[in-house]
Amino acid sequence: MKIKTLKIKNFRGYKDEVEIEFGNLTAFVGKNDIGKSTILEALDIFFNEGKGVVKLDKDDTNKQATENGDNEIVLSVCFEELPTSIVIDSTNKTTLQEEYLLNSNNQLEIIKKYPNAGKEKVFIKANHPTNSNCNDLLQKKNTDLQKIIRDNSISCEDQTRNAIMRTSIWNHYGSDLQLSEIEIDVTKGDGIKSIWDKLSSYLPLYSLFQSDRKNSDGDSEVQDPLKEAVKQILNDTALKQKFEEIATEVKTKLQDVATRTLDKIQEMNPEIANTLNPVIPSAKDLKWGDVFKYVSIAGDENIPINKRGSGVKRLILLNFFRAEAERRKIERDTPSIIYAIEEPETSQHTEHQKKLIQAFLSLSESDNTQVIITTHSAALVKELKFEHLRLIQTNTTGKTIEKVLANQLPYPSLNEVNYLAFSEISEEYHNELYGHIEFEGKINEFKSGKSQDMDYKKTKKGQEISEKLILTEYIRHQIHHPENKSNARYTFEQLKESIELMRTFIQGLH
Repeated sequence: MKIKTLKIKNFRGYKDEVEIEFGNLTAFVGKNDIGKSTILEALDIFFNEGKGVVKLDKDDTNKQATENGDNEIVLSVCFEELPTSIVIDSTNKTTLQEEYLLNSNNQLEIIKKYPNAGKEKVFIKANHPTNSNCNDLLQKKNTDLQKIIRDNSISCEDQTRNAIMRTSIWNHYGSDLQLSEIEIDVTKGDGIKSIWDKLSSYLPLYSLFQSDRKNSDGDSEVQDPLKEAVKQILNDTALKQKFEEIATEVKTKLQDVATRTLDKIQEMNPEIANTLNPVIPSAKDLKWGDVFKYVSIAGDENIPINKRGSGVKRLILLNFFRAEAERRKIERDTPSIIYAIEEPETSQHTEHQKKLIQAFLSLSESDNTQVIITTHSAALVKELKFEHLRLIQTNTTGKTIEKVLANQLPYPSLNEVNYLAFSEISEEYHNELYGHIEFEGKINEFKSGKSQDMDYKKTKKGQEISEKLILTEYIRHQIHHPENKSNARYTFEQLKESIELMRTFIQGLH
């Protein structure tokens, strides 16, 4: 199961609903404080419900929305690559399609609403029967479904399994289901809540690695890759079954000990014995992760990695992802997982950054895996493809998150992405802009009316000559002829000015 889209509304800087499309690897780029980390943290709240890295509070509600009387944060996620079958009633297999739990795009769409940044209300937006005879079957208990079948003389092969009974009832009204896209409240009613509890176990694991997390005792739980590995390993289906077998055996033996003890008390004092009952947690309530809570990678003198330098921590994390990429290629049937990493370039040498992004690319190609990153690194952006990038910008109407990244240039340019996202002024981008104007046959038009006040010297047939050029040509000549040392080097401000002049000119051509 993978994220197809995320919708955010009234969360921090995102007042109006913004829809974001995801791929196997998605990289958010943009200037500081524009909302890149907000997206990753919104997903942490959605998936981990306050038990992950981020805790929701009232300050997370968009201030403008609050002033207008709207205090509800809304996070919606659409999933694709859905499981072929699910178990939501006992051990009976069914499908999301058969239960009418998919939206009109055949995606699983889960909406979580947080009134006053409080406890979430969960809904599934689905193209669902609205005929009053069969519109709320997911909320019905076994006896309720049996009654519907009995009262309406509906043929059903097995009245002990809810999924089969629901299918039989829907088939009975098949020509008049009155399908409509509605929001089904999965926290309302014991039947649907039980279904949601089981369905939620199919959602991907979401792990957020922050770039600036405080160096606290709890930090290692997020930054130490072995702790993350424990979560993934314990989510393995085969291991879950083994744990359940162990828990069942322990429970049986504990029950035997408790029964013997109560029998002895009954012999001595029946009145007290009748007030006592053994309390043994079920297998699903056991916290196996706590057994391995102290796993860690430590250095000399057992210093944990969260107490090491940021460069070392990131280096360990880098190689965790490289190892995971290799492991997940070998293991085909692995749980769905989403790795979200803020600014992976932090404290890393350029060569490490390149290796890291290659590890992410390799990891994202594994089955059941998505990678989401934010970055301020122009070098890292250039290692990616355009399909991976999402550019966050603000305008008069709010925030936009663009998948199509062409701007002044009529084709996607990574140099332009870095200019827009990070204000990176580069000779490469200058060359691209000049080359485009030249290709369009507009170079003379561009030069027209501009001051030719730059004195460019060069040697021709052994004789030094000088010519007057506009600023852009002066810079162009120096970029293309670095061997010519006869001229004063253009400044960063001049390079920036020339790029802006060309961008403005190209904009006028469109």
